[in-house]
Amino acid sequence: MSHGFVRPPVPFSPATLPPGIPRLGLGLAALGRPAYINLGHGAALGPGKSVEELRGRTWAMLDQAWEAGLRYFDAARSYGRAEEFLGGWLCARGHTGTAVVASKWGYTYVADWRTDADTHEVKDHTLATLERQWPETLTSLGRAPTLYLIHSATLDTGVLGNAGVLARLAELAAGGVRVGLSTSGPRQADTLRRALEARVDGICPFSAVQATWNLLEPSAAAALAEAHAAGWTVVVKEGVANGRLTAHGLSGAGDVPPALAAEAARLGVTPDAVALAAALAQPWADLVLSGAATPEHLRDNLRALNLRPEPGFLTKLAEVPETYWRSRSALSWT
Repeated sequence: MSHGFVRPPVPFSPATLPPGIPRLGLGLAALGRPAYINLGHGAALGPGKSVEELRGRTWAMLDQAWEAGLRYFDAARSYGRAEEFLGGWLCARGHTGTAVVASKWGYTYVADWRTDADTHEVKDHTLATLERQWPETLTSLGRAPTLYLIHSATLDTGVLGNAGVLARLAELAAGGVRVGLSTSGPRQADTLRRALEARVDGICPFSAVQATWNLLEPSAAAALAEAHAAGWTVVVKEGVANGRLTAHGLSGAGDVPPALAAEAARLGVTPDAVALAAALAQPWADLVLSGAATPEHLRDNLRALNLRPEPGFLTKLAEVPETYWRSRSALSWT
């Protein structure tokens, strides 16, 4: 049976990124659908949340990111129409063969464009979902993704022990796609180490990870360093903790953590820029994602590229991982 494989047009390795390309990428989780869990998301988008209005907003954000030099763009099947928006923009702007594109499989968007849906996405890491979503991704993007990740892999779903899934991903890897996983939850490090040990015919099919790391939740750092040392591409997501490390502040209360506020004031920037700069400062981080939904937020995020936060400040904000993930789970879709 043909799986519709199309070789990615951009072979990718962090070591071979063109000189001068920023290590910041744009993630589309907050742009491809009308609701998301980032603090202030609904207010940032405003009342214009139709498909066409969000398509226009996404294209404008992608144009701004490209103009700033960003070449890495991240989507997923569950990000509403993010893949469709990105694929249309790549084609219209003539960037299909030059952008580095990541996407993810394993969640299905089910909110039907409603912000008040009881359930926005459904997780399923079975081979059947992979076989269904891979051709959907090819169609939406108009090309194969450069990186293709299991979306929020955990030990609980058993995906890393699913022989059928691993074999299929190994096929994609053999064809030129950099296959990997994204991680979430307090056991990110355990999940990543299990993936590092995965083998198909004696070869690990994975070579990329997208993980949550931020000043509140740095617990996966050692495992991410191990993945980097093994030659994996390491991408940081949720560097501003879904808005908790921005002017929206902890738990949406409007109070930025004092240590972060002080460092931002010292550097003359917004807190999000400092948080992203802290991620960029990690020696194992190849790329860091901005999740900006407005031009102003992206401009603030881009300032991270030229910052050098005080090293001692980095250790002051960490929470117990279980506490952090409970707080994240309590965030509302807006």
